[in-house]
Parts: sequence; C-alpha cells; structure tokens
Amino acid sequence: MDSYKFLPLLGRILLGAPFLMSGLSKLGAYAATVGYISAVGLPAPSLAYIVAVAIEVGGGLLLLSGYQVRLASLVLAIFSVVTAVSFHRNFSDQNQMIHFLKNVMMAGGLLQITYFGAGAFSLDARSTESTLRKAIPGA
Repeated sequence: MDSYKFLPLLGRILLGAPFLMSGLSKLGAYAATVGYISAVGLPAPSLAYIVAVAIEVGGGLLLLSGYQVRLASLVLAIFSVVTAVSFHRNFSDQNQMIHFLKNVMMAGGLLQITYFGAGAFSLDARSTESTLRKAIPGA
C-alpha cells in the first residue's frame, strides 16, 4: 500500500484546486456574484459573498497544503450541500441537475477526507510525526 500513499495528495489537489479557483474568480466578479446570490433570494448577499470567498479560498488552500484537512473538508462538504440546495434546485433544468449532483459528489469526496485525513504528504502528517517524536523519548 505504500506505493499508493500519494493518492490522498492527488485527491486533495483535485478537490481543493477548483474551490480555490472558484473563490478567486469571485474576487474579480463582486457585482455579478452578489447579484446571483440576490437572485436566488438568500439574505445578506454581501455577507454571503464574503463567507463564500473565505470558505472557497481558505478551504481550497487548506486542502492543497494538507493543513487542518479534517475540519476544512467538513466545512467544504457542508458548503457544497448548502450551495447545491440553494443554487441548483431547479431539476427541470438539466444543467442545474448536473451541478446539483456535482456538488453532492464533491461533498461525498470531502467527507471521505474528513474521515480518513490528509494522508502522508501533508502538513497534518508532518505535525503528527513531530508530536510523536516529542512524546517518544529517544525517537
């Protein structure tokens, strides 16, 4: 199994990069994003914009770096489900159905990371190794 220990890193990259890119793209489209949030009827669109950017950019960076991955992936999973229900609930539109299912699938992958952790190539793993070295005399 050691030959597959890079897979959690690859999974974190494949899930984290799109969140980071989406959050960064929102930074360049404030009016359009706030308008879209308003159009679906969510309260406090400007606040929702700030929360969305913080979760997507922050969560994406945490996943990519492998730091605090369990918490970050749980927050991103909840965000994905809330986004699916809030923005992609028009199932008569095939495109919206696809986006809804994509968000649900992302949440499933993120929950796997929440349970299994960041993997060997992560800051979380380095932190655990450091803690173990301090706890075991002579290590």
